Amino acid sequence: MIGRIRGKLVEKQPPDILVEVNGVCYEVQVPMTTAYRLPEIGKDIQLHTHFVVREDAQLLYGFHQQQDKDMFRALIKVNGVGPKMALAILSGMEADDFVRTVQNNDVSAMVSMPGIGKKTAERLIVEMRDRLSEWQAAGDPMVSAAALCGGSSFARDAETALLALGYKPQQAARAVSAVLKGNPDVADSEALIRLALKSML
Repeated sequence: MIGRIRGKLVEKQPPDILVEVNGVCYEVQVPMTTAYRLPEIGKDIQLHTHFVVREDAQLLYGFHQQQDKDMFRALIKVNGVGPKMALAILSGMEADDFVRTVQNNDVSAMVSMPGIGKKTAERLIVEMRDRLSEWQAAGDPMVSAAALCGGSSFARDAETALLALGYKPQQAARAVSAVLKGNPDVADSEALIRLALKSML
């Protein structure tokens, strides 16, 4: 599984981009919400990725934020929604806007996106409502946790460790954010993980 990619952006023709990593160029498909945030050609880039293996292809999807990747993974679990449609949805609206659309039962907003008919929109709203029950309370947890530690990577490392232990992304992010708020002097991921685990017992 390729979970993240970092390298140089060498080509962008959304939804397809090329990222060079140590001389190897990876083809990555991105939603337009990520494409809008891409740097200029030749600049460094880092994306959260989801790797799909099919009989006829191996596909890599990239996202600017972890929450976009989480939403993509939630969408493709819905019956009848594949990676192509999930990418189209995340191209049509931000992840938080999609959450509000589901929460407000806004079928018309869903139908306004290419490839989404009324029946598909209704099914998406019904099936995604429970999957997104924790999302509203979490807001943008991945960003807030990173911001609290001044952009350092140890908060992200702590969240990744909690995910590996089986906690949901929203649970891990909330725990890390809470620890950082209550313990601003924490300066390494090991201490952060220990305190986060203690807070969830």
